[in-house]
Amino acid sequence: MTNEKFKSEVDTLKKFYEKHCWDKHTNHKSLTKTLEYKGIKYDVELKLCKECHDLIDYSFDRLKNCPYEIKPKCRTCPAPCYDKPQWKQVAKLMRYSGMQFGLLKIRKFFARDKK
Repeated sequence: MTNEKFKSEVDTLKKFYEKHCWDKHTNHKSLTKTLEYKGIKYDVELKLCKECHDLIDYSFDRLKNCPYEIKPKCRTCPAPCYDKPQWKQVAKLMRYSGMQFGLLKIRKFFARDKK
């Protein structure tokens, strides 16, 4: 995958994990994670609990090692690399955050109509 796609995937993971963690967990800590992909370093500022930090590290490792040049969506991947327990956790997290982001867009749309 290209460096731009890698950066986009990292940003998406960060956004979804932080939404889930801030809504569901406490004891958030700031941590700067440095990821290296194809010789380029990316610094990612994360504000997550310990459990979510561990899980996002797992997701970052899987992302860095994705064997596909054109990365498929993980849920439709022909050769999934997530272990089953982590897959279930991440799928639940992504489903929750995705719904919340969708609801936020709907709320903004209706709030705009009321003005």
